[in-house]
Amino acid sequence: MTGKAAPPATSPAPAAPQKKPAPTPKEEPAPAPAPTPKEEPAQEPAPAPAPTPKEEPAQEPAPAPAPAAEEPPAPEHPPAVEQPPAPADEPAPVPTPEGTPAPEEGVPAPPAEPQAPAPEPKPEKPKAAFAKKRFFASEFHPQILLFVGCGCLSIAHLKCSVGFFVGTDWTGVNEEPFLSTRYTIQDLSSGDKIHVRVKAVSASGASVPATLEQPVLIREILQLPRIRMPRHLRQTYVRHVGDAVNVMIPFQGKPKPEVIWTKGNQPLDTSRINIRNTEKDTIFYIRQAQRSDSGNYELTVRINGAEDKATLDIRVIEPPGPPQNLKLVDAWGFNVALEWTPPVDNGNSEIKGYVVQKSDKKSGKWFTALERCTRTSCTISDLIIGNTYTFRVFAENACGLSEKAAVTSGVAHIEKTKTAYQPEKIPQRDMMEPPKFTQPLTDRTTTRGYSTHLFCCVRGFPQPKIIWMKNQMEIREDPKYIAMIEQGVCSLEIRKPSPFDGGIYTCKAVNPLGEASVDCKLDVK
Repeated sequence: MTGKAAPPATSPAPAAPQKKPAPTPKEEPAPAPAPTPKEEPAQEPAPAPAPTPKEEPAQEPAPAPAPAAEEPPAPEHPPAVEQPPAPADEPAPVPTPEGTPAPEEGVPAPPAEPQAPAPEPKPEKPKAAFAKKRFFASEFHPQILLFVGCGCLSIAHLKCSVGFFVGTDWTGVNEEPFLSTRYTIQDLSSGDKIHVRVKAVSASGASVPATLEQPVLIREILQLPRIRMPRHLRQTYVRHVGDAVNVMIPFQGKPKPEVIWTKGNQPLDTSRINIRNTEKDTIFYIRQAQRSDSGNYELTVRINGAEDKATLDIRVIEPPGPPQNLKLVDAWGFNVALEWTPPVDNGNSEIKGYVVQKSDKKSGKWFTALERCTRTSCTISDLIIGNTYTFRVFAENACGLSEKAAVTSGVAHIEKTKTAYQPEKIPQRDMMEPPKFTQPLTDRTTTRGYSTHLFCCVRGFPQPKIIWMKNQMEIREDPKYIAMIEQGVCSLEIRKPSPFDGGIYTCKAVNPLGEASVDCKLDVK
């Protein structure tokens, strides 16, 4: 493996033997004679520069002829091999497949010419060495990136070829030499171990290959596992008994991580719970949930010792049981007091309250008296007198009302109370008052032949007697005058007055406590 025809250009046979021992075991499987002719034509260019370019193309496929490089030391002793330029053309096609140098074995005859040592002015063959190596993998195919360093003085004319070893054969990676000191080997399979070597190629030929000391293990870049728990699953996931539980939890990780589900540090019951895992998520499925499925499920995503954990809290609920020990504490007037205790089974969910209903004996129908009562006691009011009532209580949780209710063992009868009417005693007040005019008579002027009225207001208790007078003479039953009193308002109507009806009119009020009078003047024109 180590040596190619490079030594003949720089020095005689002694140099070749030194390099030959190390690579010999690796290169022995390839036929040694075939490479010999390839190296010899490379040295012929000494007499004329024209042959030199021929050798370069022959060396370009150097990635394949690795085995030939090991055998070149033998042909170096007989430098005469360089004379036959014709054979130099032939090797060019043969070197491309390194493993097929057998057909060229027949060419060794030309080595008889010993004139090759004359071209000493040829430039030294470059030496290739690994300066640094880095291994990585792309998303689709693993790759290897090699940094190659060169000890050659003439870097501008340097060309490199890269090859890698799989099984027992060396395979060329690049079809033509390249000037860069970097090269990426693509389309490798993860898990393979490969050997890599690099040769430097110049005008004088190919260098002894530089080989990595240890094989390279192709591995994909590791992406740490990470669980992306959906927001609605970060809190308790509540389902009803009989409902399906179907949860998908995505995660990250490369290569494909190992997914482990446990409950209470124990593996899941696969007869009830189905788990399906892909490269990017895991699906947790229960066809019909039961109360026993409630609990904390732990999800672990693991890659080569690195892991991430998440907890899924599932609660399966159902309606609660009925309240206990419902009893009728007291009944008074239109009211009844009730008491009870919480249900034995809360349905795996907190009790939100109680619903109290009543039923009267006459109709037999149930009506809601209290809705969402948060205590274990209550008072029912506004009951109808004379009715007999029965009561029942339901418990309520997040799933709904209990299927059964607690019913009072006894009944509450609202009795009629016998009461006697007692009128309220009002203190007597003295309302006696002598007459008093609150609105006096006013002087008036009227037209002859047009009826007119005189008005005044009086108060007093007992109601006073009203007397009308004209010119201090009491007006008695005279059809010309009409006297009236209503609600303390006194009025006197004078029908079709004449100038003779003019004069002073007086209204006098008299009761047992006294008397009062007012007067006015009437003019008739």
